[in-house]
Amino acid sequence: MSDDFDLEPQPRDARTGWRRFLPSRLQRVWSRRDAATDIDTPAERSRLGAALRWGGGALLAIVILYYPIGAFLAHKINDDVTFVPPSIPAEASQTVAMAAALIDREINGTTWPANAPWFFPAAILDNMPNFQSGEIQALQRVVTEFRDQIGRARGTSSADRALQDAAAYLNNQPDIWYIDLSRSWAPMKPSESYYTDAMKALNDFNGRLTRGDAVFERRADNLLSTLDRIGKDLGAASDDIDKEIDQQSGAWFDLNADDIFYRNKGELYAYGLLLRAMGQDFKSVLAEKGAINVWQRMVDSMLEGALLQPWIVINGETASLAQPNHLAEQGFYLLRARAQLEEITDILQK
Repeated sequence: MSDDFDLEPQPRDARTGWRRFLPSRLQRVWSRRDAATDIDTPAERSRLGAALRWGGGALLAIVILYYPIGAFLAHKINDDVTFVPPSIPAEASQTVAMAAALIDREINGTTWPANAPWFFPAAILDNMPNFQSGEIQALQRVVTEFRDQIGRARGTSSADRALQDAAAYLNNQPDIWYIDLSRSWAPMKPSESYYTDAMKALNDFNGRLTRGDAVFERRADNLLSTLDRIGKDLGAASDDIDKEIDQQSGAWFDLNADDIFYRNKGELYAYGLLLRAMGQDFKSVLAEKGAINVWQRMVDSMLEGALLQPWIVINGETASLAQPNHLAEQGFYLLRARAQLEEITDILQK
C-alpha cells in the first residue's frame, strides 16, 4: 500500500484529532506550520507581549494626540470687528454683501465643527460651533426680514426669488451631516452646502440689484420692522442669561454657561457687522432722522460685547468680589445695545 496514507492511530487532542483522516504528507505539512506558529517558550511569549504592548501604546498615543491637536488646529473664533466684505457697486446692498461674506468666511475660510461626526477631531469643540450657530441665527433673522420687507416693493409684491431661497437655506440646522439615521436613512445634504447655496443666492440678489432687476426698499418703515425683530432676538438672548444666572450662579461646574456665552457672542458679532452695513444702506434715512450717532453707538455696544473672550466662562455669584460672572458682563452689552436700538426706533417713528 502507498505510504500516502498513515493508518497508525493519531493523537486525538483538541488540535490534531480531526487531522488523522488527512494523507500523511498533508499531516507533515500541517505539523511544520504548527511548529512555525506555536508560541510555547517564555521568550516567544515575552516578544509577543512586548509587541502587543507597543502597538497598543502607539495606538493610544495616536488617539490621545489626534483629538486635541486636530481640535486645536481647527478651532478659530472669527470675531474680527474690522471685517469687511469685498467691494461692491454703489447700487448693491452692503448688508447683503456682508451676509454673504460672513457665510463664505465661516464655511470656506474655516472648518464647520457643528456637524462633525465623532471620528473628526473638531467634534470635541464646543465654543466655536456655538459661536457659528449664533452667527447663523442673526443671518437668518436679517435675510428673512429682507425677504419679507426690504426686498419687495412696499412689502406687497411677491418675494424676491433669491432672497426667498437664501432664507430657506439658512433656516436649516447647523448640525446636519451626510449621514444621520435619527433624521433619515438616506444620505443627507450637510449644513455647509445649504449655507453655501444661501451665499450664492445672496450674491445673485446683489448682482441683479446692481443691474436694476431687483428691489431694495430703503424706507424708514422697513427699517423699523427689521429693528423690531432684532430687538426681540436680543431680548431672548438676555432672558437666556438671566435664567442661567438665576439657576446656576455660583455652581462649581456650569457646563451650559459657555454654550450660552458663545452663542450670544456669535449673535452679537454678526448683528454688529450686519447693522453696521445696514447703516450704510439706510444712511440717508438715518441722516434725515438725526439717528446716525445713536446707530453707531448701538453697533459699538454689540461689537464690544462680541469681543469678550475669557479663558473660562464663569457663572459666579453676582454679588461676589472674588468670582467673576462673564454672563452678567455680556448681558450688560446686550441690554445696552437693545436700549440703544429702542432709542433708534423711537427716533424713526417721529
